[in-house]
Amino acid sequence: MPSDPLNGKHEDGQAPFSPVKTAPASLGQQAAHGVLHWLISDHSVEGEGPYEPEAHHPTHPWWQVMCLTGVDYFSTLGYQPGIAALAAGILSPIATLILVLVTLFGALPTYRIVARESPHGEGSIAMLERLLPWWQGKMFVLCLIGFAATDFVITITLSASDAASHLVQNSYVHGLLGGQSLAITLLMILILGAVFLKGYSEAIAIAVALVLSYLALNVITVVAGLIEVLRTPHVFFNWEAALGATYDNPLLLIGLSVLLFPRLALGLSGFETGVMVMPLVKGAPNDDPDKPVGRITNTRKLLVTAASLMSVMLIGSSLATILLIPLDAFQEGGEANGRALAYLAHAYLGNTFGSIYDICSILILWFAGASAMAGLLHIVPRYLPRYGMAPDWARATRPLVLIYTTICVIVTLIFRASVDAQAGAYATGVLVLITTATISVSLMTRRRGSRRAFIVSAAITAVFVYTTIVNIVERPEGLVIATIFIVTIVTTSLISRAFRSTELRITRVVLDDAARQFVFDAVRDGVIRVIANHPDERDSREYLIKEREEREANHIPPGDPVIFFEVKIADASEFATELKVKGEEIGGFRVLTTEFPSIPNAIAAFLLHVRDITGCRPHAYFGWTEGNPLSYLGRFIFFGEGDIAPVTREILREAEKDRSKRPAIHVG
Repeated sequence: MPSDPLNGKHEDGQAPFSPVKTAPASLGQQAAHGVLHWLISDHSVEGEGPYEPEAHHPTHPWWQVMCLTGVDYFSTLGYQPGIAALAAGILSPIATLILVLVTLFGALPTYRIVARESPHGEGSIAMLERLLPWWQGKMFVLCLIGFAATDFVITITLSASDAASHLVQNSYVHGLLGGQSLAITLLMILILGAVFLKGYSEAIAIAVALVLSYLALNVITVVAGLIEVLRTPHVFFNWEAALGATYDNPLLLIGLSVLLFPRLALGLSGFETGVMVMPLVKGAPNDDPDKPVGRITNTRKLLVTAASLMSVMLIGSSLATILLIPLDAFQEGGEANGRALAYLAHAYLGNTFGSIYDICSILILWFAGASAMAGLLHIVPRYLPRYGMAPDWARATRPLVLIYTTICVIVTLIFRASVDAQAGAYATGVLVLITTATISVSLMTRRRGSRRAFIVSAAITAVFVYTTIVNIVERPEGLVIATIFIVTIVTTSLISRAFRSTELRITRVVLDDAARQFVFDAVRDGVIRVIANHPDERDSREYLIKEREEREANHIPPGDPVIFFEVKIADASEFATELKVKGEEIGGFRVLTTEFPSIPNAIAAFLLHVRDITGCRPHAYFGWTEGNPLSYLGRFIFFGEGDIAPVTREILREAEKDRSKRPAIHVG
């Protein structure tokens, strides 16, 4: 009997499965020279999984990571007050107050739970993925990735548009650059793309400097505005009188503010980013890698602090801008359009301070675009490779950068670099992700049987579902853009899945003690004979009839031992995973069983593993299947079944090019 070469190879006594191809061959090996080689030179073939190994993420204090997420979150102060004034008019402060209440008592509690449930940066999308298995979960995730892509793309275009608005409206350069917002926005996006083509990594030190400076300038500007309100109290009384004259019933005023709240919802943009960057948050020294309590606690500090700071700034900025800026200045082409606080900075603190504010605003909006681009480059490899739905080139940064930059240019041209026109699309992406989080938390609390928690989370979900629907109805461009992304992602993903379906898709094979013993006992004259069996009754009669059929059809020598191999379909929507094989004896017949998303891939991987550990060539025996080949093809791709024998042979052919070493397939 051949010796067992596995001793000492792995901590559980099992050898790594060397023939597995968890990712296609490197594109860099296929490219000979020139531009193509440069585009894919950073192609990565890291292992697939829901999150990258922790060692790849240097950690930082939570407040520094808050600054990193705040580059996007806090930068909305540059345009949120103006958009609120444009959407709600004199009701802006009250609608903003409702936004703050929803933030503190809806989004914040939800994401505190998300932080606990996804401490490795998976976010709410992964929570829903775990709650919805099989293909419905995968397709839902693909749709959510489409909305996330909408969020990130519009973040880039909206931030660049607002940065351009701050630049051209500056009193020192207005005469030179006036009317060039679209060209400047496009230039900013192209330069951003060029930065990523060269190679880019986020620097927390830069984010800290930008966020602290920007928040300080905003605090000074808002305080100066509120001081001006105190110095000229008539502006407040005029506003109060206008409210009373227009809305004589307080309930009507509050009701209309609630209805207007969805238009302000882009002020909720920071929560999903906050949990996505959790691997960067420094936890406690004794944190359990699977459940890092210290990291979860510190991330919650991050979320609470960011939400509290943003809430105070939103209320203060809304009051100051609506009381001190004429409403017509917020309109398209007005001096406060997309830059309400910058308008106050110039008006009440002078052009020098205002220019400093403009420069800081431009920089943080610029960096918000960089953060969004990094998010775009991160989200596709995080999910799609695990589904087998990412083309090989999607692992390389530069091709994705070119695609995303092109998309951002197209979106900017469509919206003519208008901050107001893009606000609805931005809010759609933000709201769908937050709504996903609330739905995930509601489903989780329901499954855990917590009635009170479920009622609260369901109420929060209802608020965000309503807000999302209203926003989509009033501003459908966000849904249109998201739909384009979704169709593109789903189409390319399914094509990729079909092309990658004949990969082995197994990280390693693990045999229990009985299975290992069966394998080595079955060796006879350098051959191991394996009968592939579809389990039905699983009694001695079934195995007796199956063995007789295969021995007669394939002329198996009477004295040669055989083992049965059975695969039960697990979640057929999964792609690459571990193959665990268990041995059991039924009525004197030796049977190996396993669960895997695809029967042919499991059989092929098992045969190659048996060959490697025994040094003997396996022979596998199958029965004929009858039916439409196209129907079987679809069943294989989507349900892991189909015409097992020919697909198994094709997988083996791709995995082992040497025919003399390839396990033999017999069909009778």
